[in-house]
Amino acid sequence: MLCQNFKNRSRLPRLKKWHLKRVLNIAALFFSTTLIPSYMYFSKHNIFSKIKNSENFFIVNLLTGNADIVTPDYAILINNVKNNEPIDNAAFTNELVEKGYLANKEKEEKLFRNKYLDFIDSRDDDEVQLFFVPNYSCNFACSYCYQDEYAPTKGLLTNEIIDSFFSYIQKEFAGKRKYITVFGGEPLLNTPKQKELISYLIQQANDFQIDVCFVTNGYTLVEYIEILKQGCIREIQITLDGTAEVHNTRRFLKGGSATFDKIVEGVDVCIANKLTVNLRMVIDKENITNLAELARFAIDKGWTSSPYFKTQIGRNYELHHCQSAANKLFSRISLYEHLYTLTQQHPHILEFYKPAYSISKFLSENGSLPEPLFDSCPACKTEWAFDYTGQIYPCTATVGKSNEALGTFYPEIKFEKKLANAWEMRDVVSIPECKDCSLQLACGGGCGSVAKNQNGSICSTDCRPVSELLEFGFAAYLNE
Repeated sequence: MLCQNFKNRSRLPRLKKWHLKRVLNIAALFFSTTLIPSYMYFSKHNIFSKIKNSENFFIVNLLTGNADIVTPDYAILINNVKNNEPIDNAAFTNELVEKGYLANKEKEEKLFRNKYLDFIDSRDDDEVQLFFVPNYSCNFACSYCYQDEYAPTKGLLTNEIIDSFFSYIQKEFAGKRKYITVFGGEPLLNTPKQKELISYLIQQANDFQIDVCFVTNGYTLVEYIEILKQGCIREIQITLDGTAEVHNTRRFLKGGSATFDKIVEGVDVCIANKLTVNLRMVIDKENITNLAELARFAIDKGWTSSPYFKTQIGRNYELHHCQSAANKLFSRISLYEHLYTLTQQHPHILEFYKPAYSISKFLSENGSLPEPLFDSCPACKTEWAFDYTGQIYPCTATVGKSNEALGTFYPEIKFEKKLANAWEMRDVVSIPECKDCSLQLACGGGCGSVAKNQNGSICSTDCRPVSELLEFGFAAYLNE
């Protein structure tokens, strides 16, 4: 009865992708005044809103795995159901029940519990990402660096510390699938000693059969390529903030020299050597209009047609301290609003980067919804961070903040289990504000570190604008 159901898309006629226009003849439907039984209610997991720049609406329920586009006439009926008003369409009411939009509270709570337990079991088997910081120093002086207020840290990385790190993770994460992400600072500084240390780290990872990723500014990749080729490198994340003119005003060497050309050379050499590049553009109001030009540059270079190339967009935001020019920052929704407008004006951007708009991209590409997200904070579950001083941290957002450390792996092993438990227990079940939120299974409670910074408590929310993101996402990918 609804305009388009994505979960059951296989039952629909084989038509051109997403051109599924089911003509609804309301007069032909079975009409009768239908009262909603008292034991049924409009599911608290329904996300119901109007599609951007459209007369149509969408309804999504991640708990039951259903999503539909609905016409204005049916949106009125859904609003009536939501307000517990009788509607003149028994068939429509039955369909709402079948898809879980209209639910029995007791059965829905049982389904929630079962899905939650499945999520916990699945997460226990997930691969763990282990961040390692070999140094906090950097050869760049980026205009928005969030580490620029770190106090100088004593000591230097040694082979002994690397050995202690591998010894610790082999014991504490025994039997777990895991990989290491090396970042900083800048981990690939162009000095003989740093090359020796990175080479030794890669050698140790090879010995333990652990994949390695690198997060680098990309300036020295040409000098490091022979070392990197020795490892099982999963990907190398590199940042370009636009084409040369824009990038060089934001990401420059200490001393002010340009970096764009060297980074581009590094991307080329990685792709040529079949090392996957994850190109990241950090966006704020100063460079967002350059996205179309950067996309065209990457397309013309042939990067986007390579199987060893992918992209992401990073939002420049306040993390460890307030930015000196906070007015240049986007909120989550304002960033995606701008991305939506830009991709409408310059469709080639989608060949370079396709915004997720919460779960919209997943739905458009898979024809079904992802599993419910009971927790979007990986800290102390599927993510941990370590640095060369021997400190252990919950995640990459906390690494380097001494007051966030959970313990040490060097020179001795110490661990504050209580602190780790606070991160481990954080999910939508434990966060009071998430309990009755219809967005909880798409939002997952957000980032625990941001929540702690904003609210003073790990077990608080970092709310995501899910409804607004879906409004853009359905308009961009699904409303044909």
